Amino acid sequence: MSFEDPRQHVLRTRLGELGFDDVRFASVPAGWAAAGAGDEFREWLATGMQADMHWMDRSAEKRLNPGLVLPDVRSIIMLGVSYWNAAPPRAADAGAPRWARYALYEDYHDTIKPALVAAGHELERIYGVGGTEYRYYVDTGPVIERGWAANAGLGFVGKNAMLISREHGNWMFLAAILTRLELVGDPPIRRPARRGTGASAAAGAEEGAASGEAIARPPVGVLCGKCTRCLDACPTNAFPRPGVVDARRCISYQTIENKGVIPRGLRAGIGDRIYGCDRCLEVCPWNRFAREGRRLLLAGRQDLVALPLTEILELTPERFAEVFRRTPI
Repeated sequence: MSFEDPRQHVLRTRLGELGFDDVRFASVPAGWAAAGAGDEFREWLATGMQADMHWMDRSAEKRLNPGLVLPDVRSIIMLGVSYWNAAPPRAADAGAPRWARYALYEDYHDTIKPALVAAGHELERIYGVGGTEYRYYVDTGPVIERGWAANAGLGFVGKNAMLISREHGNWMFLAAILTRLELVGDPPIRRPARRGTGASAAAGAEEGAASGEAIARPPVGVLCGKCTRCLDACPTNAFPRPGVVDARRCISYQTIENKGVIPRGLRAGIGDRIYGCDRCLEVCPWNRFAREGRRLLLAGRQDLVALPLTEILELTPERFAEVFRRTPI
């Protein structure tokens, strides 16, 4: 079995102290590329489920092969920041528009990035490497964060295609640091061993994962059981099958990414949601175990929930920029 280097333990601790709520490591074997593991992603693109997000097509091969992003990459450090709030702000007006929870913070790209810069400095200090030995992203680079987070055991990919953490539920911002350092990988989440199979089989699976021999992440919904609440709750039927989202029918895509006209047939399902949709996250039973994060890397914008729809509709471009300054909106 592979054991964590003392320096890696120090690194994990320091990254946690920087404000990340979870820190996990994934191994990238030398010369590894997604190969067959990328077939599903390529099929998703080929069937047009990415809608007009053409940047996904342009960066597809990099997403499937981290070695094209950072040559000779050997490890990916996956970092999670919880934005779960047990008592989210509610507007007094029952007819107020609804926002995705993550939108009620200042732009997480901006607030998490300083911690990533500091994380890079920790890598340099602890391992004595230069700044060219790593590269970091917070939801902006050609990295399949959810897949690598699942490989590293930060969570598992649920039937709603979201990363589900056993500690933080469905509510995690993800950041990634690609590095040429060879770090010991954390084991992915596995289905609990059946009674009578013995502890040795489970230990063997974890050892293989930690040494990089088992690079394939666990199957979609590995801890979902027979639950289909997320699939059943989607107001626009955006899931053609578990773990696959058709962006063309997804409310988040339609209210955030789509710069054109929203199809008439989807409007009733969208209802009063004007930026994003949390429906398939909210109904997940794993949220019962969610702990609030420290929110050291987040800054709330709870004032947004008080904005009446009439005022939003009347915003001039100048007023829009003023109201939503520094937010993901």
